[in-house]
Amino acid sequence: MERLMAAPAGTGAPNRRAVVELRGVSKWFGGTHALDGVDLDLLPGEVHALVGENGAGKSTLGKIIAGVYQRDGGALAVDGAEVGRWDPVRAGRHGIAMIAQELALVPELTVAQNVFLGRERSLAGVLRRGHGNDAAFDAVCALAGFRLPPRRRVAELGIADQQKVEIMRSLARDARVIVMDEPTSSLTAHETEQLHRLIAALRDQGRTVVYVSHFLDAVLDVADRVSVMRDGALVRTANAADETKPSLIEGMLGRPLAVTFPERPPPVDPSVPPILEVAHLATADGVVDVSLSVRPGEIVGLLGLVGSGRSEIARAIYGADRITGGTVTFDGTPHARPRPHRSIAAGLAMVPEDRHGQGLVLERPIRENIALAHATLFATAGVISRRRERAAVNALAERLALRPARTELTTSGFSGGNQQKALIGKALLGDPAFVILDEPTRGVDVGAKYAIHELVVALARQGVGILLISSEHEEVMGLAHRAHLVRDGRTFAEVVPERTTVDRILTALFGADQHEGAAP
Repeated sequence: MERLMAAPAGTGAPNRRAVVELRGVSKWFGGTHALDGVDLDLLPGEVHALVGENGAGKSTLGKIIAGVYQRDGGALAVDGAEVGRWDPVRAGRHGIAMIAQELALVPELTVAQNVFLGRERSLAGVLRRGHGNDAAFDAVCALAGFRLPPRRRVAELGIADQQKVEIMRSLARDARVIVMDEPTSSLTAHETEQLHRLIAALRDQGRTVVYVSHFLDAVLDVADRVSVMRDGALVRTANAADETKPSLIEGMLGRPLAVTFPERPPPVDPSVPPILEVAHLATADGVVDVSLSVRPGEIVGLLGLVGSGRSEIARAIYGADRITGGTVTFDGTPHARPRPHRSIAAGLAMVPEDRHGQGLVLERPIRENIALAHATLFATAGVISRRRERAAVNALAERLALRPARTELTTSGFSGGNQQKALIGKALLGDPAFVILDEPTRGVDVGAKYAIHELVVALARQGVGILLISSEHEEVMGLAHRAHLVRDGRTFAEVVPERTTVDRILTALFGADQHEGAAP
């Protein structure tokens, strides 16, 4: 096979042969040039981060390395030898694996069965029953630094634990190059630290980790080198030690951007009646005793650790989970037996945390996804006017800065951040009076994140009530007027973010040095 040219100068790469090389790699999706002549080298024993805005091409590049996508131009080599046809099976044979942002697990199989999927032992062509090999599973757990119950069905796990299964699966394949696409998007701070220790251990073993992330602080902490991408092109590759958060942002956007939150609207007069009032809410899914209120034009946050019941509270208010106790009052009227269709009709919308499992139909166009819950808005005598629907969706897509602004394209072809914009658009199309935002910026780059923050503030200024849930505590602290602390399915304190700190919040959430019901 043809040997590729040596690594380009000026990348900061040590003088050792790359395990994977890309030269002039291009990729098209319809009329969209997702990658434009990208050169990249991955060295053994390094953590190589890819950063850029949503749609910059970093996930596409990772998928080409792992064989998920076929390149349309350019060359790819492994261990100096150029490869032709490239797919996940061939990549796996060369020791290259990928942990995608869209988890690829079999929900009805167990943890162990997913970890060893494709590597099962057989006897006379018949798969042996069991869960792989207990000793092998224990070895993978030891290498990963965390343990999951091997016989638990994956469908019963939360998103964070499902992401751990993906990590364990790549380790079970003894991959020497692991592409991790937003691996910490569903992990707690402690779990993220564990993952970063694991990545360091993999690097010390001589493995290569391609780390795709929007969390620039984490990138600077964990990476050896960073490649900055913009509009499908490689802007530069440099040593992480030579970069700063502002320099990465400027490279990603092509302009400086202050890493701040937009100014929140003035506090709402306490005498204004709440648009949403919840009293002693309880469900069969972990909500025990929740009370809160939100006024029109007010941003109220829910702060809690993963597993505290934040999302379950949102789902109960919206009607996705059944309420077993307590009351919900919306716009002065009892919201008895809430269901999603009743909530939408009443003007209460929700952006769920899991955009793929709960929010979007990926193989349908963006237009259909945004309009999915609002067919009655465009129907006359039961017939939907596509012209009116298309006009409304296109106007909203422009407002959300959807890229590419082509709403007839299939949703799966859009970047994660643009899919998130479509999900938010789906909630906003009916001009709701109240919106629940559960992890609204998960998997979103710094530029799109700021745009979503501006949208949240703009909605509040228009009088929309907002309940904001985020694992990034700084996001709630930077946007919310008030926030309720949640632990074990209960709201136990209320804080004003401007008057407290994240450290004090975390101390309260972990139950240290605080009495139940006392604000930090």
